[in-house]
Parts: sequence; structure tokens; C-alpha cells
Amino acid sequence: MQSWIAVSEIVRNLGLALAAFGGVYLAWRKMIPEMRQAGSAAAKAELDRRGHVYELFNRAVGQLSDDRLEVRLGAIYVLRELGRDFPDLANPVFELLGTHLRERARGYGENEPPIDVQEIAATLRMRIAKDADPK
Repeated sequence: MQSWIAVSEIVRNLGLALAAFGGVYLAWRKMIPEMRQAGSAAAKAELDRRGHVYELFNRAVGQLSDDRLEVRLGAIYVLRELGRDFPDLANPVFELLGTHLRERARGYGENEPPIDVQEIAATLRMRIAKDADPK
């Protein structure tokens, strides 16, 4: 009788182990498509985000030459933040601001340059200081 109980316990434990491995296998098989779908959703979200960033960039570029000071300042601030938040856009943003500053450069004599020109210069100085800081 004792041997029969020992054999039944071994068979039961083997059955439980097989059931556990089967459950793990089925769960893994179910997770693979879900992980692919999650990866696709993340890639789409990143593409949508990048599209939004490029739209902000293009809109800000168009607003740099607006007649209203507040629109030009808003464009400068948007470009500054894009340069900070997106390292791959930093060089184009700061090159654009530098070119815009050179195009608007003229002798102001004793007068202060306009606020938007001062803000572009301040933005470029911050970038130069950041590049010089070896952190």
C-alpha cells in the first residue's frame, strides 16, 4: 500500500509539472503577438510624436519673420525648447537661429537690439555654454 501511495504521488507531481510547463508555454505563445502589438503601438506613438515635433518646428520657422514681436518671441521659445528636448534637432535649430540672427544683424548704434534679437543671442549663448561644459 505504501508503494502505491508513493507511485501515485510521483505521478501526480509529474502531472502537475507537465500542466505547469504547458501553462507557461501557452502563456508565452499568447504573449508574443501582444508584445509585437505593443511594440507596433509604441513605434506609431513615437512617429506621431515626431510628426508633431516637426510640425511645431515648421510652424515656428514660419513665425520667425512675423511682424508681431510676440509671435517672433513665441517662435524663438518653441525652437529653444525643441533644441533642448530633442538632441537630434538641436543642431538644425541652433543653426537656424544663428542664420536668422546674422540675417537680421544690422548696426543698432547706441540703441539696444530688438528683444527678439536679444533672445536669439541669449539662446545661442546658452547653447555655447552648454557645449563648453564638459559634464
